[in-house]
Amino acid sequence: MPSPTTLLAFGVTALILIVIPGPSVLFTLGRSIALGRAAGITSVAGNTLGSLGLALAVALGVGALVEASAVLFLIVKIAGAAYLVYLGVRTILQRKKHAAVATDAAPAPLRRIFGQALVVGFTNPKSLAFFVAVLPQFARADAGPVPLQLMVFGVLFAAIAFCSDSVWALAAGSARDWFARSPRRIETLSATGGAMMIALGGVLAFARRI
Repeated sequence: MPSPTTLLAFGVTALILIVIPGPSVLFTLGRSIALGRAAGITSVAGNTLGSLGLALAVALGVGALVEASAVLFLIVKIAGAAYLVYLGVRTILQRKKHAAVATDAAPAPLRRIFGQALVVGFTNPKSLAFFVAVLPQFARADAGPVPLQLMVFGVLFAAIAFCSDSVWALAAGSARDWFARSPRRIETLSATGGAMMIALGGVLAFARRI
């Protein structure tokens, strides 16, 4: 099992990435602004469960291979960084689309909202990039099976993400009227988040294994 120090280091790294506005945050904002706090929290729950499923899938399929190959680790890290840069550019280019989603006030059942969020979480390339490129850097050969360590990190990531995204959902749900009056505010938020993801991708590309 990972040591408390390793878990703390990973938790800080995960928190830094999670609080940067990205697809999950923008999705949560959009649902909360459009449909209120209940829909926002439901979206957070679905998104978190989807992200946890993605983390477990990555842990089972990637952990042992990455542990055994430095070359594969480098390839995985560069690929993850490239995903983040691509996602950041795409977020900036699609900022008007995000604004349109945020101001869509069409009601929807909470079950449907949960299902949509589940898909978003499981297919989120930002989370995939993080799980594939960053999780293995915290795994230690002397701390037990690598896949099990990655699963522990995935659960910790999901817990932090749920708490952080819930704050966004509650805040956005309370301020929905202020946001909805100006779609340009959502565009600005989206563009800022995209720029941060591009910067983070650059940092990850040159980061050394912990």
